[in-house]
Amino acid sequence: MSGSRAAIRYAKAVFSLATDQNTTEVVNNDMKLIANTIAESKDLSDMLESPVITSAVKKSVLNEVFKGTDKSTLSLINTLISNKRINILNQVAEKYNALFDASKGVELATVTTVVPITPAIEEKVLAKAKELTGKTVVIKNVIDETILGGFILRIGDIQYNASVANQLNKLKQEFTLN
Repeated sequence: MSGSRAAIRYAKAVFSLATDQNTTEVVNNDMKLIANTIAESKDLSDMLESPVITSAVKKSVLNEVFKGTDKSTLSLINTLISNKRINILNQVAEKYNALFDASKGVELATVTTVVPITPAIEEKVLAKAKELTGKTVVIKNVIDETILGGFILRIGDIQYNASVANQLNKLKQEFTLN
């Protein structure tokens, strides 16, 4: 089973538990905290991936770092450690956030650009995305210098690629065909 499929299954299980306990909002905040903490701390990320560091050490560190979180969140961490799947904790957190947003009718739009988008552009993208989906949209700006310029917009399964790199690749393909 791939890490992504496993992450979805764990996220669904935690979401179901949180729904039963009426703590979906609290757990969602915990998952955001986990995703942000792992993204910001290379040491923590490396520890989760390391096969050399024992499960006991990982459990001790994670329980200390996330000690103020909901019991469902701590239970997830301990279950992932027991099942030797702690390396997918960040993916589980992201999948949970997506499930929570979907349950609230919120769609995530990822805008990949070379530089951070301005608030004015973000407003325009939000308006257009809401018009296209009919849902409330949250923008996530990803910085990727390899696209050279322009942007890539992803909303659910739909992708619009207006990057300079994509346009150059299309030109390259046309030249190789002729």
